[in-house]
Amino acid sequence: MMCGAPSTVQPATAETQDIADQVRSQLEEKENKKFPVFKAVSFKSQVVAGTNYFIKVHVGDEDFVHLRVFKSLPHENKPLTLSNYQTNKAKHDELSYF
Repeated sequence: MMCGAPSTVQPATAETQDIADQVRSQLEEKENKKFPVFKAVSFKSQVVAGTNYFIKVHVGDEDFVHLRVFKSLPHENKPLTLSNYQTNKAKHDELSYF
């Protein structure tokens, strides 16, 4: 993968689900709602001064959200950050940079 360029879309892994789970409370707080389902479906990653993860998450019924999560470099020892998100997404919506 080229530094700075997002990867191709890949199926979600256990690590991706763990990252999504760690920022779930941040999203629920910002949206002021609890999601009945929170299952990572697919993701892209982007190497920057750390890693951005773009994760498509199924949140119930036909609803999806797209998350942008920043993971700092290991030596910085910082928690994962929900940098941005998009709601009202559908299963077929492309996971792109935002």
